Amino acid sequence: MIIDAHCHIYPDKIADKASHNTGSFYSLPTTHDGKVSTLLRIGDEAGVDKFVVQSVATTPGQVSSINRFIAETVKNDPDRFYGLGTIHPESDDIRSDIEEIVSLGLKGVKIHPDIQKFKLDDYRYLKMYDLLDEYGLPALVHTGDHRYDYSNPNRMLPILEIYENVTFVGAHFGGWSVWEEAASKLKDRPNFFVDCSSTFYALDNEKVKKLIDIYGVDRVIFGTDYPMWDIKTELDRFFTLGYDKETEEKILYKNALRIYKLEP
Repeated sequence: MIIDAHCHIYPDKIADKASHNTGSFYSLPTTHDGKVSTLLRIGDEAGVDKFVVQSVATTPGQVSSINRFIAETVKNDPDRFYGLGTIHPESDDIRSDIEEIVSLGLKGVKIHPDIQKFKLDDYRYLKMYDLLDEYGLPALVHTGDHRYDYSNPNRMLPILEIYENVTFVGAHFGGWSVWEEAASKLKDRPNFFVDCSSTFYALDNEKVKKLIDIYGVDRVIFGTDYPMWDIKTELDRFFTLGYDKETEEKILYKNALRIYKLEP
């Protein structure tokens, strides 16, 4: 089995614009259009069996509609998709948002401090983490950006220390564009895991394998950050790392199933 555990999807009518807006935010090219149909097509071509899909609410008013869209996508093809919900720190009723995520059968939440413009450790937003703890939901967190100080390791570390019972997955090896700093500061936190999305384009195999060694093969999840990157290209690159079958299976699907508590 292969699971792509980091995929952004959008309704068809806004998919292309949303995808390119994300690429522009990072000054990077966007490879695909963000449509569900495109994800399935290129996933099939690459041999991917399942996808963890999500999207990010840039305003509190988008939260419910995004969560219902993600849940409907999973409902329409439950053999291919697992879904993560979105929350926004400035929502008037985060508890209701979390309760809707649970009622929709979504498996966790996605948080993107740099796009949502909040510091991960801002005391005003700790209610989010209280509720994740209460409901037992894992969080996929965009981590790291050398241009800002919303999600960098210094912001992630105190949250990991306070909320030891919450599972956090740091996207992009725990620190996009600050990979080494993130690994140095966050490697010893037992509730912190990472995915490998949006990293292969920037680092050579030696540096990628060093990151995997630092975190440990049981804490790394395969993900592509679709639609930013092409799934087959990312998967082919992963296989050039030269790991044995047991290690590949852990990173390609077993870790995702365990960490997100997914049904195989």
